[in-house]
Amino acid sequence: MIVKIMNPAGSDFPGVNYNDKKIDKGKGELMMMKNFPSFINENSDKQQVRDYLKAISAGNKRVIKPQFHATISTKFREHSKEELTKIADDFMDALGYGKQPFIVAFHNDTENNHIHIVTTRVDKQTGKKINDSYEKLKAQKALANTLEKLYGIKSEEVLNKLLKYKMSSLNQFETLLNRNGYKLGKNTNDAKSLTILKNGVIERTLSGDQIVFDSRKNGKRTKQLKAIFSKYKDIYSNKVFKVEDFRKQEAMLPEEKQKADWTPIIEFESELQKKLKDVFGIDLIFHHKDDFQPFGYTVIDHKTGSVYKGSEIMKMNELFEFTSEKMDKKLFESLKDYNIPNDETKVVLQRFLKDRNRKNEIKDFMLFENKKLKSKETFGAIRDDVKEYLKSQNKEDVNIIKSEDGKYYIVHSRLHYIGELEPMIGEKKYQEFLNPQLQTAQQSENKEGGEFKKAVNEMLFELMKSTGPARDPAENELKKRRKKRNR
Repeated sequence: MIVKIMNPAGSDFPGVNYNDKKIDKGKGELMMMKNFPSFINENSDKQQVRDYLKAISAGNKRVIKPQFHATISTKFREHSKEELTKIADDFMDALGYGKQPFIVAFHNDTENNHIHIVTTRVDKQTGKKINDSYEKLKAQKALANTLEKLYGIKSEEVLNKLLKYKMSSLNQFETLLNRNGYKLGKNTNDAKSLTILKNGVIERTLSGDQIVFDSRKNGKRTKQLKAIFSKYKDIYSNKVFKVEDFRKQEAMLPEEKQKADWTPIIEFESELQKKLKDVFGIDLIFHHKDDFQPFGYTVIDHKTGSVYKGSEIMKMNELFEFTSEKMDKKLFESLKDYNIPNDETKVVLQRFLKDRNRKNEIKDFMLFENKKLKSKETFGAIRDDVKEYLKSQNKEDVNIIKSEDGKYYIVHSRLHYIGELEPMIGEKKYQEFLNPQLQTAQQSENKEGGEFKKAVNEMLFELMKSTGPARDPAENELKKRRKKRNR
């Protein structure tokens, strides 16, 4: 999960307007308005919201850019809009903005679920500016505390566990930390101590003698690992390709100022590598210089808490086959999130990607098997989009692909889904899709039936008017009894 603090903006609070436009276009949803007076609520005009924030900010003339605007983004659909809203609420408390009036808007126009938070930097109670020193680092810490509170994700416990792993060098220790989202740095005040950081925040300071290296190996486990490698390299693709990540650099400057010769962050990936981690908790990390082919690899065995030099288990070139293929990191992460249960769906997805981007063909070994099902919420959104597409042909994220054996598949490019069309919409709708004339005939029949029913009702109504009001037998009997009592 990522939090990003936008640069402070002027007194007109453009963030409110930005989110309102997203909502008007159906690409956003207002999830929360907190600490506003009762007369300003979700039904209020955006200008009322802005005017209220401006009125609070006007109390401090020294704050020229009072708008606070932050985004919190989760990877793809890992957290729902409701979960993100709760995270945003707790995050604002942790950052010192909990008593401020703020709005939370959910956006659904990208691959990643994310929310926007907008408020003022001028304290509602005191009129003073809320302390924003080291704000970006504070935001990282606030988000970490929030996730720990809500989900029990305790960074300290994770780090304590990693520090107990058996390893034989400082390089292996650094590899272990990097792979788990930490960074190892030197303490500028003490050359003998090291700092461990996460998202720029210092998590731990260690002296050199606190790190104990152990070069002894578990011979039995080494043999087990070699047997696993030998078996699974024949089941899953062991072809390795390059993944280039430009995202950090792209975020630094506007598109028009970006340099074409920027060097990306390079990784090397394979399906075998992913499966070993998913199934056995065995993480393989390649080592390389610049963008050249890897010269070695490290094995992190999370099951036994041990780190190995890869060649101690199996020589790299015996285990992997290196290719010259490469892929953008953003695309790679998206493709990994697709549900690909078998080779048939892989072929269909590969063809869709080729038709969409003819410049860079995605090879079959670059698509990894993934049998994980989509969440109920995501599947419902996919199904709704497919039904809308069949009615209007107006959903750019939905694509229908025909396989070589004649089956039709749905590919939802934003929600990363591929599956057969018939189970998605049902047999009746599927037959109407295959034979549009059936749907036309059904609609005509329904129209004729409706017109016939209407004509019959009109005829009965005219008949009733001509013969007078019909008498209920029970009503006649009641009148007879009344006459007898009155005699």
